[in-house]
Amino acid sequence: MSSKLNTPSKLIQLQAIFRKMDRALIAYSGGIDSTLVAKVAFDVLGDRALAVTANSPSLMPEDFADAKAQAAEMGIAHEVVETHEMENEQYTHNPVNRCYFCKSELYDTLRPLADKLGYPYLVDGLNADDLQDYRPGIAAAKERGVRSPLAEVGITKLDVREMSKQLALPWWDKPSQPCLSSRFPYGELITTEKLHRVGRAERHMQNLGYRNLRVRSDGETARIELMPEDIQSFMMQVDLPALVETFQRLGFVYVTLDLEGYKSGKLNRVLSQVGA
Repeated sequence: MSSKLNTPSKLIQLQAIFRKMDRALIAYSGGIDSTLVAKVAFDVLGDRALAVTANSPSLMPEDFADAKAQAAEMGIAHEVVETHEMENEQYTHNPVNRCYFCKSELYDTLRPLADKLGYPYLVDGLNADDLQDYRPGIAAAKERGVRSPLAEVGITKLDVREMSKQLALPWWDKPSQPCLSSRFPYGELITTEKLHRVGRAERHMQNLGYRNLRVRSDGETARIELMPEDIQSFMMQVDLPALVETFQRLGFVYVTLDLEGYKSGKLNRVLSQVGA
């Protein structure tokens, strides 16, 4: 209730931030957060706003296509760059601060582009809830002078959905879709093949009708996390042998179901054990 009551005021504050910017380049993944930022930036700045998507193996082709389609529907100028975090062993070896190296690659690519094109402001889609989670990438953004308008205004994930709905964005209820590397426990080597494997497995689950889920990759095992309320129907309605066969064709050896269900950031529970 309180979030909905505060949303109009927060939207006004968000718009005010962009009114103080002459030109802004938005790090735009196509997720609901960065899409809201791009929408508001475009509404305020018009052709002085530019959305840029970083394409890499950690972004599913379908999500990349969604990002392009959404940008076109909003009307904002959109460009694509390639990032090469997979060439950095500090990223692929998957330490607890993996996200720092990913974001460093991203903003070391976008900052020179912004300077070259004459965009003094580089902004991202970090929201206020993200500040409460373990996000090493935040430090990489701050080091490179990236602004986070949603977090600055105190806009939460719930606010993002409510604002997106008010602005008539058809993807206001789009599930969160973080980088595919977040599906791997810290310390497990990340490869392009593994990213594709887990991405295709999640896409298969979505095609079965499950929107909010994760497929975690733990060695040769796929661990499916569904919303707790979906677990019983999944067990009763899904052809489990066919599902296992599909996952094995993708490259997994074992397929398991997490009985606790999907919880964002679950893999971060081990951080206290590794001294993070």
